Order: sequence, then C-alpha cells, then structure tokens
Amino acid sequence: QLVAYEVKRMRAEEGNKQKILRHIKELAEKLYKNENPYPAVTMHKVQKPTEGCHLRLHQKPFPRLDEGTVQWIIDQATAKLQTAPPAVKAEKKCMVPSGPPIAAIMERNGNALANSARRLEVVRNCISYVFENKMLEAKKLFPAVLRAMKGRAARHCLTQELNLHVQQNRAVLDHQQFDFIIRMMNCCLQDCTAMDEHGVAAALLPLVTAFCRKLSPGITQFAYSCVQEHV
Repeated sequence: QLVAYEVKRMRAEEGNKQKILRHIKELAEKLYKNENPYPAVTMHKVQKPTEGCHLRLHQKPFPRLDEGTVQWIIDQATAKLQTAPPAVKAEKKCMVPSGPPIAAIMERNGNALANSARRLEVVRNCISYVFENKMLEAKKLFPAVLRAMKGRAARHCLTQELNLHVQQNRAVLDHQQFDFIIRMMNCCLQDCTAMDEHGVAAALLPLVTAFCRKLSPGITQFAYSCVQEHV
C-alpha cells in the first residue's frame, strides 16, 4: 500500500525532517495496531485483608454457599462461552494496485546484479580449475576470488561449490590444491561477520573436517588444522 499510494507524498517530504518523522510515526502506529489488535485486558485487583483483622470481635460468619446456585452460575458462563464467536480478528482481503513501475529501480540495480553474478562465476571457475589441476588458470583468477570474498553471496557460493566436490569424493587433495582451498577458506572466514556465524561459518564446519592431504604414509592433515584460529 505504501508503494502504491504514498510515493508522491514521500517524494514531497524528502526535504522536510518533521514531515518525515510524522509520517514514520503514523506508519509505526498502523504497524503496532496490526500486531496488537486487542487492547490489554484489565485485571480486577482483589484487596487483601488488613493485618489483625481476624482478631476483631464483630466478624460476620462467611455465608453458606448454595451448591445449586453456584452450579447454575457456572452453567450460564459455560453456555455463553460456547455460543461466543471465536476471538480471532477477521482478515479483510483487499486488492492493492501495483503502484508506479519499478523499471527505474531495476536499471539502477542492474549493474550491481551483473557484477555480483560475474563474481560468483569467477569463484566457481577458480574452484573448478583447482580440482581439475589447472593451477595456472586458478592462479590468474585467485586475486579476484579473494576480493569477491568481501561479499556474503561469494562466501555462500564458496561453501556450496566445495560441498559439491566433497559429495563427488574429491576431498583428498594434493599439496597445491590443499594450499589454494585453505587460502580461500581463511579469506572467507576472515571476512565473516557475526551474521555469518550460523550461515557461512557453520557451512564450512563439515567441509574443514572433510578436505585433507596425505603428508606421508599413515599421516593425514585435515583442513581444520589450518583454519581453527578464526573466532
């Protein structure tokens, strides 16, 4: 609805902070009402008897309750509850027009999307070259791959590509391949933020226990021994 109806208003407000703040406040109230449709139920407080009241002489005995009357009141309340409508807000469906065309936004973001796709392609190609033992081609792309690791999409791409190679039983590497993969992993973890902890870093955990190299007969070095210093 905001996109459809209020674009002109937002453009008109661009230079005026007070108008923008008022608009934001209105939006906030709408969102709050949407999330909290029912007002808070007021609780009836029952006053506690004062200290020493049981020592008073003029105490009235508590009246004997009539079992039939109590049961009748309970039955009345139960019947009311059964006939009461469910306490769920009826959802009002409405058609919202599409609003202004977003072609301009797409043009503005088009170059960024193209750049992002190129970066991911570079990461994929470099990893393929490493596993195909085309080390000269991998070396040419390597600086671009390390630069691409600044972006979260490239970091995800690295974990996905490495995972594919593990599934193809290509986890045992030679020394040069191992070196390339370790440098990529280190660069990826170095640029990770707290937001990546349960995404990229978590995706790398099974991979660093899979990729390895043979140092000598009977001695294997796994990737985690080279990347375990990262927070």
